[in-house]
Amino acid sequence: MAAGYAPHPYIGGRTAVLRALAAWRMRWPGAPRVIVLTGNPGSGRSRLVTGFLMMCDPGYRKQLPLDDLDPATVPPDLPAPAVPSPAGRTAAQLLWMISDHFGLDAGRGEDIFTELAAREEPVTLVVPDVDRAGPVRTADEPARVVRDVLKPLAATETVQLLAEVPRELAAELAGALPSGQAQIIDLDAAEWADPKGLVLHAETALTPEAGAPDLPFTTDPSARRALAEALAARADGNRLTVQLAVQSLLLQPEGFDPADASLLPGTVGEALDLHARRLGADPRTLRQLLAPLALAEGEGLPVQLWGTLASAVAGRDMSQDLADGMLLAAPFIQPVERSRDGDGGDAGSGSGSGSVSGSGVGSDRTLLRLTHPGVAEEIRSGLPDVRDAQTRIAMALLEAVPQQDWSRADPYVRDHLAAHTLDAGLLPQLLTDPGLFAHADPVTMRAAIEAVPPEQLGAPARTYLRTAPLLTRSEAPAELRAAFLESAFVEDGLVAYAEALHTLGFRLPWRTLWSVPLVGVRAVTTGTLPPADGGVSSATDTGGNPDGTSAEAGGGPGATPATAPTPSDPSGSSDSAAPAPASGTAAAPRPVAAFLVPEGTPGSRTVPGQDGDAPEAGGRALLVHDLLRPEYLDADPAQVQLTSAQAQEAAPFGLSRGADYLRVWARASEEVVAALVSDTPFTGADLSPDGVLVVATARGVTARQILAAAPAPVPTVPAQRTGTADSAPSDGLEGDHS
Repeated sequence: MAAGYAPHPYIGGRTAVLRALAAWRMRWPGAPRVIVLTGNPGSGRSRLVTGFLMMCDPGYRKQLPLDDLDPATVPPDLPAPAVPSPAGRTAAQLLWMISDHFGLDAGRGEDIFTELAAREEPVTLVVPDVDRAGPVRTADEPARVVRDVLKPLAATETVQLLAEVPRELAAELAGALPSGQAQIIDLDAAEWADPKGLVLHAETALTPEAGAPDLPFTTDPSARRALAEALAARADGNRLTVQLAVQSLLLQPEGFDPADASLLPGTVGEALDLHARRLGADPRTLRQLLAPLALAEGEGLPVQLWGTLASAVAGRDMSQDLADGMLLAAPFIQPVERSRDGDGGDAGSGSGSGSVSGSGVGSDRTLLRLTHPGVAEEIRSGLPDVRDAQTRIAMALLEAVPQQDWSRADPYVRDHLAAHTLDAGLLPQLLTDPGLFAHADPVTMRAAIEAVPPEQLGAPARTYLRTAPLLTRSEAPAELRAAFLESAFVEDGLVAYAEALHTLGFRLPWRTLWSVPLVGVRAVTTGTLPPADGGVSSATDTGGNPDGTSAEAGGGPGATPATAPTPSDPSGSSDSAAPAPASGTAAAPRPVAAFLVPEGTPGSRTVPGQDGDAPEAGGRALLVHDLLRPEYLDADPAQVQLTSAQAQEAAPFGLSRGADYLRVWARASEEVVAALVSDTPFTGADLSPDGVLVVATARGVTARQILAAAPAPVPTVPAQRTGTADSAPSDGLEGDHS
């Protein structure tokens, strides 16, 4: 630090770096437009960024002794920069967070950079903690953040960017820019090192004012200074090593001799091992206790799972070691602080998963994590076989699910089991359980599945991946996720998976009866055909391409089908057939759905327009499909009978429709009993009097029997964005943007 000036009260040094950052903030002539801050784990990157942002925030500046600091380190009094945090988020979530912050009207990700480039005034962004990006630790999200967000931002001339990134990504980010526009500040490089600041950091931590007990080397200023200098010299500039050493010796000062240099650690690993030996423990035992926390996902590991997973990784019962080892592990662990909304959430994704998670209000769950990612990295690097350890953890988590009922599983288990099995190389084998698909946080589940090579995924996983953007965008709770997945499984021909969801205790709002992958449907309607006297027959057996004629589509719902399934009688599944009329009685009308399709669609029949009708582009053709079963019908369009206005008004349900949402409501109570959102706009929808909802999108037509008797949860429906649909896995997560 410069002579005559006070150190930054939070950073305690780093004068050279603070000068560079202040020049960047004030856009000093010759200062780079982009600064890439990097360094080894534990070098103090995050602390430095936090301290700098304190001086950039107009409100916080009033609490700092700015007049006592080196003026060259104090940025100008400007509006605070945007600070979008990638911690726990995907690259796509981070990008839409930036868009929302600046109020951009972007329909696609690339439009965000275009709009920023068109701004008259430059914008300033500080992106910290890139190494903590992603809801799944092993999915390599930091690299995607650099590639998909930071590099395009850095290339945008109107953006002034400060990004804190891991060393292996720093050169890639800075190297993409012309000379002079970017600067890499490596905190471990000699020009940026701050040995005096590290001594001050250690000395401050040893003072009674900082909470240190009264000891000879904490109360005597000369002894305290000598010990701080020795600690800093041994740590070779690594602040985390100094921090762990101080915590260790203050927690258990017995057996510590400040004059014995062999008791001072030079690395994070030595800090762990020296602490264990001073307490008379085997360093391997300490590392085994900390291994589950080093491999934990999300915000932290529930304390009740710690012992179970420690035993699993060690291959022996660690319960006694854990009971006796709290003092041993204490310097390296911390409870998870509650987030601002009062929930310490396991996933940290804000996905609205509907799970009870974290240590929030009303929860007695305690989460633990290691004090620093650098400690976790050290523990993981010392494991003989990370994949084997993750396999043991995954098996232990599966065994912790009561009777394999995911509704009763600990939130950590259902939300993060996929991440552990991903690291173990076993995720594809896990992706066959529809109950897990429905209960798991869709943000973390999707991120884990997307990290698997596509050729290794089975059909259920591919269906989940196709549906996941809808689950995250709608912020649907578990029951509604199950309903969306039930329809998706039927659409993809996985009927057994759809049926399984009806056996898992969910009160699903519908049962999907059938789905046909028909492109170009412009409208649908329900109706009935007169009793068949040999004049109506099936055109296909199982809903494939039709080869018969079709009925004419009208504007209202069809007549009440005599054989429609009811909530108490789910026999109207895709395999059920309408019962034959009793001998000597009149046959019942057959409920049908009619689709308006482009002329020339296989099996369709062109229908002449009425006098005065405007001509339709591509012609007007119709297909007729059974309402309750997956089969097309060969029928005369003129035979289709529509429902009277009186019958529609007497129907128990009504239908409300938007561009990408539908709501079915009970007429008696006017309460929503089923809500459907889509990642592509609806092109047609109709509701029969007995509650069969027929919906057309760009993918095809699907029929759902409404089952719900109680008001259904209504998902959040954000405005439909233009541009590429968000159903492709490569588009990323939309949870935060939504």
